[in-house]
Amino acid sequence: MHNFGDFLTILLHVDRYLVPLIQQYGALTYLFMFLLIFAETGLVVTPFLPGDSVIFALGALASVGRLDIAALAAVLMSAAVVGNMVNYAIGARLGPAVFSSERSRFFRRDYLDRTHEFYERYGAVTVIVARFMPIIRTFVPFVAGIGRMGFLRFFVYNVIGSVSWVALFLAAGYFFGGLPFVRDHFSVVALGIIAISLLPPAVTAFRAYRRSRTTKTPVS
Repeated sequence: MHNFGDFLTILLHVDRYLVPLIQQYGALTYLFMFLLIFAETGLVVTPFLPGDSVIFALGALASVGRLDIAALAAVLMSAAVVGNMVNYAIGARLGPAVFSSERSRFFRRDYLDRTHEFYERYGAVTVIVARFMPIIRTFVPFVAGIGRMGFLRFFVYNVIGSVSWVALFLAAGYFFGGLPFVRDHFSVVALGIIAISLLPPAVTAFRAYRRSRTTKTPVS
């Protein structure tokens, strides 16, 4: 893969690339998928990796016997949970060091305190809901770590969100991925999955924009 076009091609035709991967590497495919999902959610620098569409495609392949659905569920759920925990740990480690100065313009201590208060109040919903939002789900555990959200609290809601996310897309692929339309138009379905996944943050951003417009004091 030499450019973004190649990456987009793989993303939109992920089912075509997974089949040769399974044929060539067999059981090692589970390891590759673990690393993919782990990196997508566990490393702040890789939020662009495909998650939803890949899990859907894996579910579809499991429905025709190419992969074991139970093994997939265990591997992908573990990758999502562990990835979030690593991301949280990185944030928790960097937070105190980065926000230690009271004079810093961008990394002030009171910003850290506000983030901590936010995650103590809304952290549960944020961690669970963000799991279904591409890109955003990569940064939420990192910020939760920076904001010093309680470890046990984060872990519980991380498990709930990760298990729900994998179960939903894996089941959708397993039960609907074999339908003729889905099989023959997977690129369209992949785009639809991406669009639906991006809808919540888009709606939130639009509402925030509308609020800022309505509350803005007109210049006389």
